[in-house]
Amino acid sequence: MLKSLCFVLMPFGKKPGLAGSQIDFDAVYYDLIKPSIEKAGLEPLRADEEMKGGFIHKPMFERLILCEYAVADLTTANANVFYELGVRHAVRSWSTVMVFAEGVSQLPFDVAPLRALAYNLDNYGKPIHLEETKTALNNRLIEAKKAAVDSPIFELVEDYPDIDHTKTDVFRDRIRYSNSIREKLTASRKKGADALREIEKEIGNIADIESGVVIDLFLSYRAVKAWPEMINLVKKMSLPLATTVMVQEQLALALNRIGKGEEAEKVLNALIEKRGPSSETYGILGRVFKDRWETAQNRGEEILARALLDKAIEAYLKGFEADWRDAYPGINAVTLMELKDPPDPRRFELMPVVTYAVERRIAVGEPDYWDHATILELAILAKDEQKAKSALGNALASVRESWEPETTARNLRLIREIREQRQETIPWAKPLEEELERKAANT
Repeated sequence: MLKSLCFVLMPFGKKPGLAGSQIDFDAVYYDLIKPSIEKAGLEPLRADEEMKGGFIHKPMFERLILCEYAVADLTTANANVFYELGVRHAVRSWSTVMVFAEGVSQLPFDVAPLRALAYNLDNYGKPIHLEETKTALNNRLIEAKKAAVDSPIFELVEDYPDIDHTKTDVFRDRIRYSNSIREKLTASRKKGADALREIEKEIGNIADIESGVVIDLFLSYRAVKAWPEMINLVKKMSLPLATTVMVQEQLALALNRIGKGEEAEKVLNALIEKRGPSSETYGILGRVFKDRWETAQNRGEEILARALLDKAIEAYLKGFEADWRDAYPGINAVTLMELKDPPDPRRFELMPVVTYAVERRIAVGEPDYWDHATILELAILAKDEQKAKSALGNALASVRESWEPETTARNLRLIREIREQRQETIPWAKPLEEELERKAANT
């Protein structure tokens, strides 16, 4: 027997709350919302993480309209969630349950009239009092099955129409097909680019497939360093998907990896002009200039190399200034300042800020590879052997894709080589670099 679908509208990953707090929405979903939905006899269907780029699309509308039930997490007043909730209330008179984390965000209006259910978080942004809250949410979902009107539009506007559900069966089949493709992608990432290309052939017309599946394929190509396939896939995407910030940023990354740095620069500058500065966009732009600097340096083009190094530093600085919480562009700016001849004195002012940013991220949540890699790079710059070796161990244990340790090893190599030229050899540094290279080769 097929279970009724329950669509979950909520942010993904870790997001900032009030007074420096952090909310782990993935933990909220997997520990609280998903088990409550399943206990109510429903099948959870979460909005795709890659839809956070700020656009609404056909599959999203279909999920909002055709899923029999929905749960909306109003925490952080996420614009996408509120937009989607408005659509849901406009087309469904009942079966939408609202939740929010208490005390960690400022909601734009009083949610009490909407009967939103509050839940609590611990200091790490994860839900607590789970059994009590899961029971309460489960009861709300069971109540929703009774078809009591919960949409304020249907409650307040007389004779507001309901919708025709003739597309439900087709919609359900397509959802199940998308899930099966994703399972194949997970398995194929371990087999390499050829296996992923076979799945792309199986999918057929990329522009017609669900956006979440296309993004999964796109990032799977990135995981196996299939840069031309990433670039070609963008050309096959629907226009709304291809023009999202995330896709354009990753397109630029792929273009840069195949040596088309100037084209990548144009893509990123167009994004900045259209969407404004962001740490991610400027971080990738910094990498573009950094690669071009290294190429010019290897060719002996000293004047061009100096100019490109300055451009790389400024791009990384702008990325760090766009979001002080993101240490990635900050550590890259510091490292490149070390590589200048003579070294840029601003690095001494920036290092404590970058250190605070990454240590704060680690303190309030679960650190990822880049957090540990940043600590490692800072320790190398500070010539702190003990801290560097500790950070290396944490970084190696957190590797997800081979290009991560490969990138860090490259940075450490650049630092080592410039210091050797200055007669500042640190004998313990190169073995750490080699450990990262081995990890990259075996991932």
